[in-house]
Amino acid sequence: MYFTSPTRGRLTEDEMFADMMQFVDANPEAQYKIIIGSDSQARVRTCFVTAVIVHQVGRGARYYYRKKYQRKITSLRQKIFYETALSLETASFIAQRLAANGHADLNVEIHLDIGPNGETRDLIREIVGMVVGSGFAAKIKPYSCGASKVADKYTKSG
Repeated sequence: MYFTSPTRGRLTEDEMFADMMQFVDANPEAQYKIIIGSDSQARVRTCFVTAVIVHQVGRGARYYYRKKYQRKITSLRQKIFYETALSLETASFIAQRLAANGHADLNVEIHLDIGPNGETRDLIREIVGMVVGSGFAAKIKPYSCGASKVADKYTKSG
């Protein structure tokens, strides 16, 4: 599976990770957040987008995304669980690579496309528990821009 960078184009997982590290290593004194978020849009098929954002706190960010298509999924619960599974898979890959490259201190957050004000409010406990139980911090709306802004942007164009 490939990632797309708005500035670098199509990248393999290895190239994407190398680009992330180049960004972090360019200013090692800065504070960084690694954010993973997924969103989906159902049309004829369901388009799932997983975004990886490297946020240099107070100084901007660099991001990458990948798309995956599945048969049309109409169950909101099923879509949210699948989005979360995609985010967890990507977060695990990145966390392992960070640890192997001397950056275990960089925290990985998972941004979830769920919140207290919509149909997804009944899923919060389960989904957040799934993420936290996997060892990652979980953010929900309105604090989950990785899913609700970045990933969401690319579900519309697919």
